[in-house]
Amino acid sequence: MPQAGAYHHGDLRAACLRAARELLEEDGSAGLSLRAVARRAGVSATAPYRHYADRGALVSSVAAEGYRELAEHLTTARPAPSTPDDLAAVATAYVRFALDHPAMFRVMFAEPCDPTSEERVAATSAISAYVRGIVRDAFPGTEDTDALSTSVWALVHGLAFLHLDGKLDSSTPEAVADRVRSSVLALFTLSPAIRKAAPSD
Repeated sequence: MPQAGAYHHGDLRAACLRAARELLEEDGSAGLSLRAVARRAGVSATAPYRHYADRGALVSSVAAEGYRELAEHLTTARPAPSTPDDLAAVATAYVRFALDHPAMFRVMFAEPCDPTSEERVAATSAISAYVRGIVRDAFPGTEDTDALSTSVWALVHGLAFLHLDGKLDSSTPEAVADRVRSSVLALFTLSPAIRKAAPSD
């Protein structure tokens, strides 16, 4: 375990985040506290307070890291998504991220976070904008892109938690990919029928 003073000057915040990530992977969010982070980082019990006012601020910072990593993971899956197949691939990558980083994913979406955290707001806004861009290109002619983006995100996010909670088969990457892909592409099958059935003004 690192000893007090082992971190270099100016690296306290990074040391705290690294310690928080380690604790998160080992014990889940239940073991995440400023005192535990201080012990893991090898600093005094009060040192983390230089950067984090409370546990909520620490969690927000950890969650922001997760959002940035998720964004990178999605763009790696499809750098410039614009088709239904691209959307399905991005959705699969989203669920895969949740399964590969379950503790982080739950902190990002199931833990209360400080809504005033500029870092977290910026990171989540980037993800939202990314999703809106895919939906705009994959569903050309959609009048309410924001509403459809929310629907698509809700579907994919729900699939992620259903797999995480064992409600859907996640025994193999192929099983996950098949389920997510078929669920997302079903939107494109239903979309023309829904538009046709909708009453016209």
